[in-house]
Amino acid sequence: MKRQILFLCTGNYYRSRYAEVLFNSRARKVGLAWRAFSRGLAEKGSPENVGPISPIALQALLARNIELEGHDRLPISCSAADFEMADLIIALKDDEHRPMVGRRFPEIRSRVEYWEVDDVAVAEPATALALIDERVDGLLAQLRSS
Repeated sequence: MKRQILFLCTGNYYRSRYAEVLFNSRARKVGLAWRAFSRGLAEKGSPENVGPISPIALQALLARNIELEGHDRLPISCSAADFEMADLIIALKDDEHRPMVGRRFPEIRSRVEYWEVDDVAVAEPATALALIDERVDGLLAQLRSS
């Protein structure tokens, strides 16, 4: 049985999309029966986010020779149904996303794990994406050993 991880960020354009594609590629390579999907906590996407995925995230995935499965869909705002499908929920930035979860989906607050990955306005992409790489690799190791 495949288990599901839900990665959350604000717009489902940069951090959560990168984490989703990266996780799925690496999980498949090690034969782990987990799959990731991602959503945005904002009810509407930013008009600054053009296209399906951030060019920064796309370039980083290509540079890492990551299979680009699912990268061509447009960002999606999360719904209650997404949380029902998820066995594990990870929001990419605690102080940014915890209030959004509490406001929109208070019933799932206790199920969300928070990472500390800043958005491009705060952290250089190379730093933020390297942190996602590190956290995804740690998560994969944890899931493989459980």
